[in-house]
Amino acid sequence: MQQQSAVIYWVRRDLRLADNPALTAALQSGRPVIPVVIHDQLQQELGAAPKWRLGLGLEHFSTALNEIGGTLIFRSGEPQQVLEALIDETGADHLVWNRLYETKAMIRDSAIKKAFKERGIKVESFGGAVLFEPMSVETKTGGYYRVFTPFWNAVKNLDVTAPLPKVTRFQAPLEGPRSEQLGDWQMAKGMGRGAEVTRAYVQLGEAAAASRLADFLQNDVAFYAQRRDIPAVQGTSSIAENLALGEISPRQCWHAALRSHFDGNAGAEAFLRQLVWRDFAYHLLYHTPHIAHSNWKPDWDAFPWSCDEDDPKVHAWKQGRTGIRFVDAAMREMYVTGRMHNRGRMIVASYLTKHLMCHWRIGQKWFEQCLIDWDCASNAMGWQWAAGSGPDAAPYFRIFNPDTQLAKFDPGGLYQERWIAEITNNPSSTAISYFEAIPKGWKLKPDLVYPSPVVTLAEGRQKALNAYENRCF
Repeated sequence: MQQQSAVIYWVRRDLRLADNPALTAALQSGRPVIPVVIHDQLQQELGAAPKWRLGLGLEHFSTALNEIGGTLIFRSGEPQQVLEALIDETGADHLVWNRLYETKAMIRDSAIKKAFKERGIKVESFGGAVLFEPMSVETKTGGYYRVFTPFWNAVKNLDVTAPLPKVTRFQAPLEGPRSEQLGDWQMAKGMGRGAEVTRAYVQLGEAAAASRLADFLQNDVAFYAQRRDIPAVQGTSSIAENLALGEISPRQCWHAALRSHFDGNAGAEAFLRQLVWRDFAYHLLYHTPHIAHSNWKPDWDAFPWSCDEDDPKVHAWKQGRTGIRFVDAAMREMYVTGRMHNRGRMIVASYLTKHLMCHWRIGQKWFEQCLIDWDCASNAMGWQWAAGSGPDAAPYFRIFNPDTQLAKFDPGGLYQERWIAEITNNPSSTAISYFEAIPKGWKLKPDLVYPSPVVTLAEGRQKALNAYENRCF
């Protein structure tokens, strides 16, 4: 093949045509563009739910490219070798991608960029996955931010680059390179029967993401500050699913919400703050990469976690059968929808790490298996925030009481009844669907008796406090 002037666009977590800096730059070159997604080790290591959701996203994005004249190429293997082969096959001399900030991805990308530049290949990487590049936000002394509120104050009035226009025309090579079949990657393999249940809750692709955001800003953002903690109502944007795969960009979300804020919607600022909270997670991941796998605060390394992954209490937590209704409802919501309400995430994380005294890594890894909106930075920071080992300015001994939280945020019992079949004589369809989504090996049925607490809240709280008091922080 003689395509000496082609540009290779390496597709990662940027499954959109609008506000896609790498794709836009490739097409603005005026040369044929070859989009390629690589099924590498990092992709293969994804948990069941995020891998399945990525497969759906790639299939949808491939169709979107086809509609404007492009063809998404699927290749598997070690990225540098795959890209080298593709360059040799096509004669391409220009490679572009949008940046990722996970440590393994950054190390890999830096090595690839260096190797290809040494070969005379032009390599460009672009931002767009966050509002502010992690290396661009510094304290007055030149360091990174360790606490969210100062970070928010530092960036909230900064200009965010306007989103780029949607790509509507594509210049493809006359003869494209060979491609593997996405189906051969078996992205849904780990989901089992849960895929059929969860698929009904997926909002797939760029158009769905834009519609979801527009609907939220039109109908719900005015009440966001009051409703975002109430799990039984539509009080949040649910846009995290699409942000995780780049089906919408944070810049698109920011500017749309900013317009809403200027139009007088009081809740818009609270939503903007949450977008910056996501940025803060990536800020910490970039500057302190150990947050993804180790205690962010080193003095927690000797903390006496007393419950391991094989403990029956952990098994009950995973099944949503702890006997603590807020915990169980939230876990079941995750198995059915692939997502969990943010207030629920805090409660189940606090219960696991404090009442059950389990290491936060156990919960982090389980969420990594089960969430379709899984995000490395947000998941790591959220678990460490709940455990006390992370960037939380509140006292380490803060322990959420799931029952008082449920009384405050679900006083009518709507959320618990929506997801827990065993507590009502006439269970909802959503509560029943939990039993259709979970592994058959769990052998759970709706007619089981709802369990007593595996650890009472008073007992769990006291054990946690005793551990904290005996630990010198």
